[in-house]
Amino acid sequence: MTPDWGSLLTAMALALVRISGLMVFAPVFSSEAIPMRLKAAFAFAVAVLAGPVVAAFPRAHLELSATAVLGELSVGLVFGMTLSLLFEALELTGQLLGFQFSFSLVNLLDPNAPVQIPLLGQLFGLLGTLVVIGAGLDRLMLGALLRTFVAAPVGMVTLNSRVGLALVPMAEGIFSAALQLAAPVMAATLLAELAVALAGKLAPQLPVMAVTVPVKTLLGYGVLIGSLALWPHWIEARFAALLDAAGRLLAGEA
Repeated sequence: MTPDWGSLLTAMALALVRISGLMVFAPVFSSEAIPMRLKAAFAFAVAVLAGPVVAAFPRAHLELSATAVLGELSVGLVFGMTLSLLFEALELTGQLLGFQFSFSLVNLLDPNAPVQIPLLGQLFGLLGTLVVIGAGLDRLMLGALLRTFVAAPVGMVTLNSRVGLALVPMAEGIFSAALQLAAPVMAATLLAELAVALAGKLAPQLPVMAVTVPVKTLLGYGVLIGSLALWPHWIEARFAALLDAAGRLLAGEA
């Protein structure tokens, strides 16, 4: 039997669009530290390997159109926006802790992002990237994207406003997650401020303003270093939960 090269090339093209959406929107893969040529070569290689498989699915609609291309791009957009909530929570945690450490005026211009982010926010973002790569969650994310070809075959994904509305309550979890991570340090620094304030009342000659900042910073760093051992497990659990949520959103979008 001669293969239907037209359908096969269409399936590869649509698969390439879906995988390219992951390279553009998803965390880690969308990092500007990765050369654009390497991203393009990787997406093309995966599309060539996945094309014959996705073309064989009975529900696949192998037709190039603007609706099909936008639908395939929306898959990467949903994955990217859902999984980026974790890194937004880490950056917000860094911003909250920066105020406690008196680093509110210290910002760095990240060469991989067009915006200024707090010093600790950049540190926690790098920590999240390290955990994702070290735990193999990047491969898990790619595998989850490839599994979407079963629940949402190529050419069958359509833009749905309900998906955007479903992301709103998920975005609300950024603040609660950031408060959970920053709570131990915030509590410790608050207790330090109370202790220094009481000491200043008992000993008026004590330079309270000169003592508060070093005590808060040292105590906050001590509590932060002690709690960092729990962060990788928390990041892995949240990443897996967000990945499952993205899969459910895409299953409902198909």
